Amino acid sequence: DEVLLIQEAKRECWGSWYLPAGRMEPGETIVEALQREVKEEAGLHCEPETLLSVEERGPSWVRFVFLARPTGGILKTSKEADAESLQAAWYPRSSLPTPLRAHDILHLVELAAQYRQQARHPVILPQELPCDLVCQRLVVTFTSAQTVWVLVGTVGIPHLPVTACGLDPVEQRGGMKMAILRLLQECLTLHHLVVEIKGLLGLQHLGRDHSDGVCLNVLVTVAFRSPGIQDEPPKIRGENFFWWKVMEEDLQSQLVKRLQGSSVVPVNR
Repeated sequence: DEVLLIQEAKRECWGSWYLPAGRMEPGETIVEALQREVKEEAGLHCEPETLLSVEERGPSWVRFVFLARPTGGILKTSKEADAESLQAAWYPRSSLPTPLRAHDILHLVELAAQYRQQARHPVILPQELPCDLVCQRLVVTFTSAQTVWVLVGTVGIPHLPVTACGLDPVEQRGGMKMAILRLLQECLTLHHLVVEIKGLLGLQHLGRDHSDGVCLNVLVTVAFRSPGIQDEPPKIRGENFFWWKVMEEDLQSQLVKRLQGSSVVPVNR
């Protein structure tokens, strides 16, 4: 029940403690970046076990949080201090060192401990598939009793809707949810509707060959403010989308399980 921490060497937070972390470099995959950062800052090799959460402040700042296990290497001591870190150490989760660089890691440590005790979602690791933009592939659902509908695009072959994050100041401040609302406003009558992001179903990124974009597969629910009144999904505007009624029992049960708050990676703003 210990967590790996590193002691910061940066001038603005020198001597404080934090989880191994850092920015991705051009050409890296997400997993390669996390492995490099842990090696540089802590001296250890590691393998990711699952994505724990995604945090975002708009499309220009996205943080992926992983649960990982050490697979080798030698723990960095103060004798190996460099510009990456001063040292690394294991600490009991209930007795972390001070000062911390920031307290935002406390809930991440607890999230990892909870996942260890009882995994709330299946293992999710990034798929190495090319993507040019920061975008979201949406599984937009409407439920009534035991019936589930999924929003499907009709341009070309039927597909799940994809929305790219905009670069205007409003969307930058509003974060990724703004891109979802923009798409739904274009295709649905949103009066008296509640849109809720349930979590992340998958993640794809490659980082090579000038395809350094990210696609998040996001589960979204649409509901009327007065539940029980409407048994049909909201009306579609135009001809670019339709509601597909899920008839397969296995698929329907999987969707219902995820809609009930489990089996998804949380997305936090």
